[in-house]
Amino acid sequence: MITIKEATSKKDIKAFVKFPFTLYKDSKYWVPPIIRQEMETFDRDKNPIFKDAEARFFLAYKNNKIVGRVAAIINWLEVNKQDIKKMRFGWFDFIDDLEVSKALLETIENIGRRHQLEYAEGPVGFSNLDKVGVMTEGFDSIAPMITWYNYPYYINHYLEHGYEIEKEYSESKFPFSNVEPDSFKKAQELIKRRYKLKALKFTKTEEVMPYADKMFDLFNKSYASLASFVEITDLQKAYFKSKFVSFVNPEYIKFVVDENDDLIAFAIVMPRFAEALQKANGRLFPVGFSHILRAKKKSKDVIFYLIGVHPEYQNKGVHAVIFNEYYDVFKEKGIKTCYRTPELEDNEAIHKIWKHFGPEVYKRRKTLRKAL
Repeated sequence: MITIKEATSKKDIKAFVKFPFTLYKDSKYWVPPIIRQEMETFDRDKNPIFKDAEARFFLAYKNNKIVGRVAAIINWLEVNKQDIKKMRFGWFDFIDDLEVSKALLETIENIGRRHQLEYAEGPVGFSNLDKVGVMTEGFDSIAPMITWYNYPYYINHYLEHGYEIEKEYSESKFPFSNVEPDSFKKAQELIKRRYKLKALKFTKTEEVMPYADKMFDLFNKSYASLASFVEITDLQKAYFKSKFVSFVNPEYIKFVVDENDDLIAFAIVMPRFAEALQKANGRLFPVGFSHILRAKKKSKDVIFYLIGVHPEYQNKGVHAVIFNEYYDVFKEKGIKTCYRTPELEDNEAIHKIWKHFGPEVYKRRKTLRKAL
């Protein structure tokens, strides 16, 4: 018999966070989160997303043992402001038992019906800066820290329970040796002169901070057309600044401004922390932090986390300016492989900007939906 229990106490939430450590203990490819940071993500007093969203966390038990988990999420900005009546769910993990996954999905579906929502979609997080999608290809490669890993049986559970594919994503990589600077060197000089643009370089995190709010404003503008987009609020900007910016090497943050010093493009690249997080195994202390710090300084792999261009400058070649800035940094640091985060399969514009680098798709993932 499957029993579903809502995780409400700190002890329950910790059990929710730690369940995948048991589920994936024998996996070479799963990357554990930092337990403390994951718990803060679910803390209503610390994560400002709860000003505009609500979430409930559920654990599935069988024979008094945890066998699954799911987060039921309603983003009220999405529901009320965008009129998208979606029941979100994420952090969905389970043993290969259809009764377990069914009980968890029925729990989130019932919540959606009580709130008169039209459909459930997952796995997704609170917003576009969270992880997304159930993996359907690429099970034999390590997951980046910014995506979920799952076993191959997951997708079959969704389909068995009446879910249909909603969105499809791909993740790709390319060796830095594929990058031919001639493809953007001359173009970026022409573009900077034509539009009176300037690229900003940073060597210290504090130099980035005066532009951070502008970056999130531009993020909202440049990603607004995507079907899955929910805007980042002012409170969330402050939260993400404190949570993420210090993780990023300042030289991996690139801004492009116009003649009035207005931000018109940005890019954030992160060192690949996957192996370091595996060594940390969920804890920063006593040695986890040293593994992460070493990866920050010495990793030869990088992840293109975010790229945004103001709508007025899209399709004008501004990406050439960004690539030129990264080329010199990557060459100096001896970067070997560049990874990209999940991108919508039908986002032709983003795929075109990478085509010259010969990217190889190495993972695919999907979100699925079901009418309520």
